[in-house]
Amino acid sequence: MVTKMIRQSGQLSSPVGGYSPSQINSLEDTGLSPLWLQDLVLKVLYFRGYLTGLKISEEITLPLAGVTDQLLTTLKQEKFIEVKSTQGGLGEGSYTYGITSAGVLRAREAMERSQYAGPAPVPFEVYNEAIRRQKSGRLTVTSRTMRQILSQLVISESTFQRLGPALNSGASIFMYGPPGNGKTSIARAFGNLVLSQNMYIPYALYLDGQVIKVYDAVSHSLAPENEPVGTSSTGTGNLRTNPRRDPRWIKIRRPFIVVGGELTLEGLDLVFDDTTKFYEAPFQVKANGGILLIDDFGRQQVRPRDLLNRWIVPLENRVDYLRLHTGRKVEVPFDVLIVFSTNLPPKDLVDEAFLRRLRHKIEIGDPTFEEYREIFKRVAQDKRVEYNDQGLAYLLQEWYLKRNRKLRASHPRDLCDQIIDISSYLSVAPTMSREMIDHACKAYFVDI
Repeated sequence: MVTKMIRQSGQLSSPVGGYSPSQINSLEDTGLSPLWLQDLVLKVLYFRGYLTGLKISEEITLPLAGVTDQLLTTLKQEKFIEVKSTQGGLGEGSYTYGITSAGVLRAREAMERSQYAGPAPVPFEVYNEAIRRQKSGRLTVTSRTMRQILSQLVISESTFQRLGPALNSGASIFMYGPPGNGKTSIARAFGNLVLSQNMYIPYALYLDGQVIKVYDAVSHSLAPENEPVGTSSTGTGNLRTNPRRDPRWIKIRRPFIVVGGELTLEGLDLVFDDTTKFYEAPFQVKANGGILLIDDFGRQQVRPRDLLNRWIVPLENRVDYLRLHTGRKVEVPFDVLIVFSTNLPPKDLVDEAFLRRLRHKIEIGDPTFEEYREIFKRVAQDKRVEYNDQGLAYLLQEWYLKRNRKLRASHPRDLCDQIIDISSYLSVAPTMSREMIDHACKAYFVDI
């Protein structure tokens, strides 16, 4: 039955250049019940008022010919909708439709089950198959690629050589170390690499009569339709779809999603809205095919061990289990590179058993004096602060060595910002003079 549904939904097309959902030509190809789709059309008209057949087709992201026109014809015959006017064209697409009183009653009955009125969803099984098929499209990085994506960062060679294999694993990375040394910057550099590739996701999923919203304008970046899957350009993309494929799918950059202190256990499962009566996909589903960065790990409202226990099965088996409010559990692919980033000591967060399940553990330590100097030179040049080695030597001696202060990779950026603020106030050029450095350090450093 599942195989039949996937075949009927037309999602197994994979042309040269990457995966692409294939065209749908009939109601049967959608994998959805015609009655359910009729309810969807009625809800769209209930909320939006009068719409042309073409606009209804765009609202539910289904082709007009052979699909939406069939729905409209049936609803019209059963007196749930009626033609209000024509716009001079021929056929269902040019007619303007309105919902009848009988249609209003049916729409309200449908909204008691779910108020979802948007793009037609894709069967859950079809989505699972599509994610598995797009997994092979990930880019494998080399040392050369890594040097390009991390070129803006100053990282020790030993740390650098560990980051590439970790990214290629596509599994899990645990980055730890003192704050301000670039853990988040490294993860975002990974994200920039991921964003150079494209993939397809559906607007929404259909499961047991329930709708799960997947596409999120905040979390997902659109890719141009004319751009092959697996590549990228500088285009921003749009919601106009290629008519040669199923328009229920949207081409996006492979996702890079960041969550921090707001993460909860509930946010890792299907989120059901009691008012609208449909689901929002959790973070890891929205991140499928890309990266999920858990920033400031250990500072969430939920206990770290409880949060980590939630990840054990997905990290080991590469599948996750989500629960509907009916109690049913469903399996979904877990094609996500999970990056944990924390400033807290690992021993305070995890035990040995869980660390064993994390593929790569990488400490991002304090920079050496030479690395600190290189960072300062780059930042000063970028921010147009006049750099000199004598000023840096004074800074290191007076504000680090004498005070037993640790070097941090973020300090050069912050101190240069302080120098710029002070020089602007004093109407002088931003330089690394002793007076300016003292002013900046007094305003920036706090002994704790």
